Amino acid sequence: MIEVIGAGLAGCEAAYALAKRGVKVALVDMKPKKFTPAHESSAFCELVCSNSLKSDDVFGNACGLLKEEMRILGSVTMEAAEVSRIPAGGALAVDREKFSAYVTEKIRSEENIIVVEREQETLPEQGIIATGPLTSDALSVSIEKKFGGGLHFYDASAPIVAADSIDYNMTFMGDRYGKGTGDYINCPLNKAEYELFVTELVSAEKTVLHSFEKREIFEGCMPLEVMASRGKDTLRYGTFKPVGLEWQGTRPWAVLQLRKENAAGAAYGLVGCQTNLKFGEQKRVFSLIPALKNAEFLRYGVMHRNTYLSSPEILSADFSVKDNPMLFFAGQMTGVEGYVESAASGLLAGLNLWRRLVGKETLVPSERTVLGALARYIATPNKDFQPMNANFGILAEGFPEIRDKKLKKRYLAERALEEIRAFRARLCEEKE
Repeated sequence: MIEVIGAGLAGCEAAYALAKRGVKVALVDMKPKKFTPAHESSAFCELVCSNSLKSDDVFGNACGLLKEEMRILGSVTMEAAEVSRIPAGGALAVDREKFSAYVTEKIRSEENIIVVEREQETLPEQGIIATGPLTSDALSVSIEKKFGGGLHFYDASAPIVAADSIDYNMTFMGDRYGKGTGDYINCPLNKAEYELFVTELVSAEKTVLHSFEKREIFEGCMPLEVMASRGKDTLRYGTFKPVGLEWQGTRPWAVLQLRKENAAGAAYGLVGCQTNLKFGEQKRVFSLIPALKNAEFLRYGVMHRNTYLSSPEILSADFSVKDNPMLFFAGQMTGVEGYVESAASGLLAGLNLWRRLVGKETLVPSERTVLGALARYIATPNKDFQPMNANFGILAEGFPEIRDKKLKKRYLAERALEEIRAFRARLCEEKE
């Protein structure tokens, strides 16, 4: 029986991919007996930082394209996302509880998977480690002894407020440039309100001041207060950008967007507002936004350390350990960053461990696919290695220059989908 350690997105994808191909799997997870500092649910695939899986635009966004590649390969998390999705404009956002419940039921009802509720403290000789960026201390020590430790950065999640505590007189509904179905609640600020908010945000008391060294902060999860400290207009050109929005006949000075956290619309997350402010300070500072002056905070933002491997030194592009081809790693600890990217790595690791078990060579999709490009990224020597999101920049190009950005992205996407279908066909042809 093969062990998959960790029942997050990567672990569940890996276990499901193996089980559907006839492999007996023990999915090992320490919940509900023990939880990481960021988790609280006993269900699998718990979404911590956000309920958004980012853009669902297959032909204009690399993460949207990666999702489609995963659907083609039979991803269980993409199945779960589809049945639990909630309106979020052009993004794929999900009801957290429904999403986790769907994957949990799929895993527990799969005849080739048994769930083992215990903490893994040592590295197995074969299997898949997908314990995430908050791997337990004991297993972290085992990994460090074997591979010499890992790198780390700090990851933050955003606050969530009760829908009935928002002052809707100070909001308007809509998506930028009228795209989507008008699912975001927009909270406009005038110049004075915005500048007061930024001033108080930057000076507010933070939880762990000594931890915020520039080299440790991953740009994709930058705390709002760190972004604001770079200049008073930084947020207006980023998280609080008003472009493509209009209120009372004009563009606001700045806009905070709120996105549904569940299908019932009872809770809304503050989009892009990952923060490490103390809880009392979060309530004080975010309440300066007119629409949130009486907001009830259902969850405050939290900051936690994420650990990832020096993967180019340790892993091959199929996610196996270079000196032990029967042991794989998957998820954020490999250096892919994001829910979708983590799940995708688990899917590929599961497929490749299955191939090894049936005596075949592992396969990695073309570098012209997002999945293949990410897999090669984590295995390519890089003295400044850090986590990577899905993006068009990592794809292999090799085509006549296309100046129009939209046409170029569409070309890249169409080519990637051809390549991933060819990859799937090869998997199916060689399936035992």
